[in-house]
Amino acid sequence: MKFEQWNHKLLLLALAVTLRPGHASPLHQHARDTVSPTCKRTTVAVLGAGTAGITAAQALTNASVHDFLIVEYNNVIGGRVAHTTFGAKADGSPYTVELGANWVQGTRVLAARAKFAVILTVLVKRIQSPGGPANPIWILAEKYNLTNTYSDYSSIETFDQTGAVNYTDLLDTFDNAYSVLEQDAGYILSKNLQDRSYRAGLSLSGWKPGRNMQAQATEWWQFDWEYGQSPEESSEEFAIVNYNTTFYQYSDANNYVFDPRGFNTFIKGEASTFLTPKDPRLLLNTIVTKISHNDTGVTIYYKDGCIEADYAICTFSLGVLQNDVVTFSPQLPTWKQEGIETFSMATYTKIFLQFPKDKVFWNTSTQFFLYADPIERGYYPVFQSLDGPGFLPGSGILFVTVVSEQSYAAENQDDATTKAQVLAVLRDMYGAKNVPEPTAFMYPRWSTTPWAFGSYSNWPPGTSLEMHQNLRANVGRLWFAGEHTHSEYYGFLHGAWFEGQKVGGTIAGCVKGNKTVCVEEVDYPMLHGVTPEAQYDPANGWFVTSFQTVGFDD
Repeated sequence: MKFEQWNHKLLLLALAVTLRPGHASPLHQHARDTVSPTCKRTTVAVLGAGTAGITAAQALTNASVHDFLIVEYNNVIGGRVAHTTFGAKADGSPYTVELGANWVQGTRVLAARAKFAVILTVLVKRIQSPGGPANPIWILAEKYNLTNTYSDYSSIETFDQTGAVNYTDLLDTFDNAYSVLEQDAGYILSKNLQDRSYRAGLSLSGWKPGRNMQAQATEWWQFDWEYGQSPEESSEEFAIVNYNTTFYQYSDANNYVFDPRGFNTFIKGEASTFLTPKDPRLLLNTIVTKISHNDTGVTIYYKDGCIEADYAICTFSLGVLQNDVVTFSPQLPTWKQEGIETFSMATYTKIFLQFPKDKVFWNTSTQFFLYADPIERGYYPVFQSLDGPGFLPGSGILFVTVVSEQSYAAENQDDATTKAQVLAVLRDMYGAKNVPEPTAFMYPRWSTTPWAFGSYSNWPPGTSLEMHQNLRANVGRLWFAGEHTHSEYYGFLHGAWFEGQKVGGTIAGCVKGNKTVCVEEVDYPMLHGVTPEAQYDPANGWFVTSFQTVGFDD
């Protein structure tokens, strides 16, 4: 009797979910809000002038679609590829440091394995795998002669609260477990098995750090530092996909960019190929507040006006979409909202310090310094020297990176508190008498920046490719692009490049009436769990229905 009542209630619930209004087709939603006659009129509105936005506009231009407007929150293009001045050189002029994206991943360079081989202000010749592709960001870095150096991850010293202590053997132990996990992830993908957390994958592969804080620091260095979140928060299957499609397809090299013009030089350079100086199609300092959309077009509202467009490409970060800083009218369909809210926005915070040139206390021939805090995992764990061969010798610059919860803590407290915490760690590592006060100190606050709300996206455990496609898919004439919409390169700069290029090309096809190119993205209004209804029974430990209301008191 109980199971019959339960099944009846499940049927009613299924009907309610099937008929929920969020799944109405965009073709049948109400017409566009009344538009003021003063609205600007364009064929395509590109929202955001970061990598995806500029690449999308470039794709439109290459397809001879020139009637577009690029709407940008800031007073400069580049998005999260942002830099600032910091500290002082001997002549009093400042250095340039990158606040956001900083590396070109998966490069192919001559002598990449040779320590400090790449020390030139121009890039060396790319070496690709036979017949293999090149990372498009690497090609652009070459094109604009971006200054960079190979990050040698074998150049590392390890510390804990007692000072220098060698636990680099744990790096090899982790790598052995990773090899097992990597094969397991491939098996999960190829056999369409249920995904699990990266933590579960590590444990099943024999890596269990427990309260060994040196092992915890090793794990942070190997995982959190790349993905911006912990193994518990990350998919085993898609983290491996994400790593392999970049580093196995291109190469395993990472090159650190420290060009005095800024990493976003390549974005500005590409923009200059189709935008003129003071081009009226680029609207800087324009903050979007509302997007109205339907089957005939899109209207974008901002503080001092509005834009009426046939199509729009929204390249806002996942963090912006999740924080409801832009109103959508009508609301995005439920399947789209679920896609947006399901994925994660990681925060990656670099904290810069400059010390007097004659009081540098670390080994400047080493690139990285790993710290194992005795209490808290990920507490100011990885320091990187910019005062060394191939970087900025004599600069006295050191920076430490935190992510996730430690980022939120640092970004929500004042500079003085964070500086005191970082110096306390350095003094544990090198001795209190050896670490002076820095002459300059600075860090960004990505988690609270209103046009970013984080650094880059991450894939949670147990989340399907179909759910990601809902994050990616268009809603009528409103399209989406960015690093977060790429299913393989999420979190990477080249992910944003590919997605901007694809969406820009697709919309160009729509504008020109090319039905072969103008193909809407697939979406999945109803995603199901992996357990059939019939298996919710005592044989599977399911003894009581969760739909009963006997004990509920109105």
